[in-house]
Amino acid sequence: MKLSHKVGQLLMAGFEGTRPSKEIKQLIKEHHIGGVILFSRNIESPKQCAKLTESLQKLSPDAPLLIAVDQEGGRISRMPKPFTQFPSARTVGQCNSVPLTYRIGEAISKELLAVGINMNFSPVLDVDTNPKNPIIGDRAYGKDPTLVSKHGLSMIAAMLDNKMIPCGKHFPGHGDTELDSHETLPEVQHAIIRLADLELRPFIHAIENRLPCVMTAHLCCTAFDDKLPASLSKNVVTDLLRKTLKYNGVIVTDDLEMKGITNSFSVADAAVRAVEVGSDLVLVCHSPDQQKATLAALTAAIESGKISEERLNKSLDRLLSLKEYFLLQQNDHDIEALRESIGSEEHLELVETVNKKGKA
Repeated sequence: MKLSHKVGQLLMAGFEGTRPSKEIKQLIKEHHIGGVILFSRNIESPKQCAKLTESLQKLSPDAPLLIAVDQEGGRISRMPKPFTQFPSARTVGQCNSVPLTYRIGEAISKELLAVGINMNFSPVLDVDTNPKNPIIGDRAYGKDPTLVSKHGLSMIAAMLDNKMIPCGKHFPGHGDTELDSHETLPEVQHAIIRLADLELRPFIHAIENRLPCVMTAHLCCTAFDDKLPASLSKNVVTDLLRKTLKYNGVIVTDDLEMKGITNSFSVADAAVRAVEVGSDLVLVCHSPDQQKATLAALTAAIESGKISEERLNKSLDRLLSLKEYFLLQQNDHDIEALRESIGSEEHLELVETVNKKGKA
């Protein structure tokens, strides 16, 4: 594999429009990027979305694309009607029924797989301990780490059983912040003993139970690093996540165009730093110019030896293993049966049950 194609695998990019843009086509065909993230701006209907993902995959014949979305339920839902409108994690957590959580995860997976989406940036494993938190709130299963662990594990199991790639977020825990990392760099100032007992516990349990992908947060966790965002910190990614927690799955950054990063770093510099410290996939969701700059910076870092070929190859091994395990099996799916599940009576009844039980 050419160096430019190896580097391309490290990037997941977003784009505008409901058809593949000129820029995303170029990134896939010429740079062999590893994946694409879809937002509401890309999705009009099940038929259109299925056609879009099929078009994207045809541009990448050598290695299938990771095609991801944030489909958490509640206010973070990218799929419009007639896709089922799933409840928030908080409502699911308030039911406190592992079987119901599993069924929600199964239903979400089926509807995404039906239209060619193979990766869900979910579940949220943050613990909702701060009522002033502007970004997490009802995206979390609750205020208790045991409850978050239990329902996070159930959601992960449902996705794994349906050959959907789950991604737990936002490591090492975004629950107790009062600032939004889309706008600035929040701080978590707790001691390590508190972090281990509360914020980190759902992630530790998920890692112990086959979580294939973790997303790092753009926040400053001062107990580990009082200067750098967790997503760019050797102390957090290399020492805590890779060495202490022995995590060998895929690590993906949150979007590097968020102001929690760009207030202090260029997107390209942040991408290099993230890969240096152990991330495998960098997320650049909006600007084609930033996406190209990211690829150029990563290539230059490897050519100069700032990032070693050994370090690059470790990420490639993890990414390609993930694709081999999940994406090459997806040909086994009965797509017609999956398409019939979109907005099905069964899924709508499930949502009604969860909403009633969660608000009881």
